[in-house]
Amino acid sequence: QVQLVQSGRGLVQAGGSLRLSCTASGRTISPFHMGWFRQAPGKEREFVAAISWSGGTTVYSDSVKGRFTASRDNAKRTGYLQMNSLKPEDTAVYYCAASRSATQWTLGTTYDTWGQGSEVTVSS
Repeated sequence: QVQLVQSGRGLVQAGGSLRLSCTASGRTISPFHMGWFRQAPGKEREFVAAISWSGGTTVYSDSVKGRFTASRDNAKRTGYLQMNSLKPEDTAVYYCAASRSATQWTLGTTYDTWGQGSEVTVSS
């Protein structure tokens, strides 16, 4: 079973950028699609972005479209979430997740493995 380890937490000013990483480990890693979610204090977890195993398909929430970019390097077993033009409302704990399903990437229940979370704080 794949395990996901995240890195890249941080505190940035509004308008700044930050990149999160999510590395898969395990003896055998089957193809999986990667999703990114976030949970702000006092709020429910929400979908942010997803990228297919090949990297050829990406999906974004309306709130981050045009500012965030999901990518991956399967040779390094790592996915990335590049976050630009950050806003205070982007403050949250961000989670990467792995799914073998090719559909419903916006639903948390689609994913069966989760990273430990990366705290992102955007100051105004």
